[in-house]
Amino acid sequence: MPRSGRRLPATRPVVALAALPAALLAVVCAGPAPGATAPGAGSPARADVRPLEGAHAHTGAPRRAGTFDTAPARAALQRLLPRHAGQFTLVPDPAAGADTFTVSGTAGAVTVRGSTGATLLTGVGWYLQHVAGADIGWPGDSIGMLPARLPAVPSPVTRSAQVPHRYALNDTDDGYSGPYRTFEEHQRQIDLLALHGINEVFVQVGAEYPYYRALQRFGYSAEELRQWIPGPGHQSWWLLQNLSGFGGPVTERLMRERAELGGRIAEQLRGLGMTPVLPGYFGTVPPGFAARNAGAATVAQGDWAGFDRPDWLDPASPVFAKLAAAYYAQQRAVFGDSSMYRMSPLHEGGQTGSVDVGAAAGAIQAALHAAHPGALWAVLGWQDDPTAELLAGVDTSKLLILDGLSDRYNRLDRESRWGGVPYAMGTIYNFGGHTTIGANTSVWLERFGPWRAKSNSALAGIAYLPEATGTNPAAFDLFTDLAWDAGPIDQRTWFAGFAARRYGRPDAEAAAAWEELRKGPYSTSSGLWSESQDSLFSARPSLSAAGAAYWSPKSMRYPAGSVRRALDHLLRVAPALRGSSAYRFDLVDTARQALANHSRVLLPKIKAAYEAEDLARFRTLTAEWQDGMRLLDQVTGSDPNLLLGTWLSRARSQGADRAEQGRYEYDARSLLSVWGRRSTSEGGFLHDYANREWSGLISELYARRWAAYFATLDEALVGRAAPREIDWHAFEEEWAGRTTRHPDRPSGDPYRLAAAVAAALPAAATG
Repeated sequence: MPRSGRRLPATRPVVALAALPAALLAVVCAGPAPGATAPGAGSPARADVRPLEGAHAHTGAPRRAGTFDTAPARAALQRLLPRHAGQFTLVPDPAAGADTFTVSGTAGAVTVRGSTGATLLTGVGWYLQHVAGADIGWPGDSIGMLPARLPAVPSPVTRSAQVPHRYALNDTDDGYSGPYRTFEEHQRQIDLLALHGINEVFVQVGAEYPYYRALQRFGYSAEELRQWIPGPGHQSWWLLQNLSGFGGPVTERLMRERAELGGRIAEQLRGLGMTPVLPGYFGTVPPGFAARNAGAATVAQGDWAGFDRPDWLDPASPVFAKLAAAYYAQQRAVFGDSSMYRMSPLHEGGQTGSVDVGAAAGAIQAALHAAHPGALWAVLGWQDDPTAELLAGVDTSKLLILDGLSDRYNRLDRESRWGGVPYAMGTIYNFGGHTTIGANTSVWLERFGPWRAKSNSALAGIAYLPEATGTNPAAFDLFTDLAWDAGPIDQRTWFAGFAARRYGRPDAEAAAAWEELRKGPYSTSSGLWSESQDSLFSARPSLSAAGAAYWSPKSMRYPAGSVRRALDHLLRVAPALRGSSAYRFDLVDTARQALANHSRVLLPKIKAAYEAEDLARFRTLTAEWQDGMRLLDQVTGSDPNLLLGTWLSRARSQGADRAEQGRYEYDARSLLSVWGRRSTSEGGFLHDYANREWSGLISELYARRWAAYFATLDEALVGRAAPREIDWHAFEEEWAGRTTRHPDRPSGDPYRLAAAVAAALPAAATG
């Protein structure tokens, strides 16, 4: 229910324009930009468009059950299960309730009925998990273990989602997971999200283009805007109003191509009956906006981690409605319409000035509804947001809070905190793309059911919000299962089942490995953290280093022996089960984590030797440290998901010439290291925020950094003097500016290298 009696102004519905075909999009995007004669004057030029398929004209929402085209779901099934797709029959079910599927069938002939294309795929996912005993994870799968003829369903099974909103992707995901990904990579992500029951997906790629087009009507040249818009790697934080310009400038060609890619992603989601969640407009403007637009009032937003935040246009000023209308019109021309939009005004600070936050929020929602009547506003629950002032100014029946802190703190009462506003229970178990494993899964299981069962519960969904995806398949599987399991989930039973399907067959050693991981990194508690500690190998060198990222846990959050024992068990998994990509990834990832955990044992020993001025022991221990880093680089180099070369080659591929390629490579490298300029890296403590143990990154940055540091300490011991100071920001900035090439294909035998890790580490005590 609305928190106030405030009535939104009456608006005329905007005639919906659909996402454009690729060829037509190129024509529209390549056309001359609107002039800047009279700010806000005129309306965007219309192009010939086709209607959205499988969508209502004004919202982009799926059509009612029974009328949708199953072709997109069949195509996804062919991509997911190329050898077995023909054994599934996908049937639209007009009698099914919302978000419901039924699975039935005999051997080799499985029928899935469902209410949308995505729900049909969720039914396939349920069948794979509970009948066929196979896993398609993120990353890794065991579909190669499926029999030629799929097994029968013992009796028909019907499942319905327990909550209407199953939202996925943090605002930072495009930056930290890969801002230069191809359509095929995004398509794979959508297929996986549908398979696991997600129905609302944030679409950020190309979000700069509506700003670029619309703001040229408000006094800005194309060149000014290209300088203001950051590189793709840093655009997530520009959309959050935290920074501008860094990593750019971007070319108009790249913006057009990214807009086309984003439009294709949105269309792909609509084809499956999923909701593309698009960025909304809440007032971010370039410098000097008020001077160029009569009647505009802007508020300087101050500093964010060493960056000057972009100005905020007061949403209550008359110019705001004109700019918002222009923005939504340009967005519609490329991305089509949606029924859900993401906005978080004043994210992580910002200045309100004399702006009435409630009135501003009402104006933001009014502008959204003028362009998209009745659209849902999704706002992130983070730090103190959304505030009571913001909630008091809007129709909260058209608001959904994506709670990023559901599993982080204790004594949470979301109904009291947000006054009964609908919210989705969320998790952020990964920050910056860290490769560390683990999650507060026991907290999810303890809270989801009781929070939903409360008499006054406002829980309306789940929100899958790791800052980067594709690093933790067990956590992805379990969290998304919450929304589809009617009864309480037993954690131990769930992990035992996961171990069996993850490698395609039950195996005692696999079960023992995942039981160790369950008891360790996947049973961390709430209270302060929602992610596990990162590695000291990736930390800026110091004998007292406690973590790599400033904002991450400073100590182990679980007994390290659990991972070490899990590695031994995985190495003893039956040889017949070792061929899947799921097994190879888990083996490499567990070996990587065991080595990373050992860094926290080894560094205090190095510190003690240095302080004791024991040069021989210091050299022995630092050699062991550097051997460990070489082994870490080798073992991660054996898996395709852990390669720096892939990250860099994607970035360079977007440049039309060497200079542009270099800019985008710097954009990608800097995000992993210095993050931004010196004031950001040092004053904002963002250096190494996105640290990750990737082959190439380990050898070229982290190992070199530690080698340089140990050399200064060695010199100090020999010369009995204080060690030389190293300007670490300059060291890291030099690395970020490099253009050295790295392999983008794995090399080496994962099993042999993981075994070498186990042999190099001390044995763990019996658990």
